[in-house]
Amino acid sequence: MAHELTAAEMESIKEELAHRQTVVTPQCIAEVQRTRAFGDLSENDEYRSAKRELNRNYSRIRYLKGLLATGVLVEYSSDADVIGLFDRVSIRDDFGEESVITLVTHLRADILNNRVSKDSPLGSALMGHRVGEKVEVRVSDTVSYTVEILDLEKGEDDKSVSVN
Repeated sequence: MAHELTAAEMESIKEELAHRQTVVTPQCIAEVQRTRAFGDLSENDEYRSAKRELNRNYSRIRYLKGLLATGVLVEYSSDADVIGLFDRVSIRDDFGEESVITLVTHLRADILNNRVSKDSPLGSALMGHRVGEKVEVRVSDTVSYTVEILDLEKGEDDKSVSVN
């Protein structure tokens, strides 16, 4: 499966991968060796913890390599008055609740910080629309709701937002 990656995401992934391979991995290996010297490995919690951390690091490295191997570089742009990727959008739902979200790629989605994937039902419903429009968000074949677009602030690809 190909992942759509922006230039900033690719750069961020490459930087994290290099850091994990050159800094984190040697630190983890040193910690495994240090804790191994504590004695009986069957009762050595420090050793097990160090091994677990080393394995987490290796797992993250495999994941990042996989993203780069299957990643497809994409460019996103939209007109000044049209909602596109990285834009901050103020919306009001059917219940009158207002919220401000930022549309991002699925690798940066974080609903707790109001970063919504462009591929989610809400994100895909908003993409390409303008302030003042009402759009239907289809969650499933039987569930949908309407949101009104209140405001739009154009954004840009920002490397400071981490890749999940």
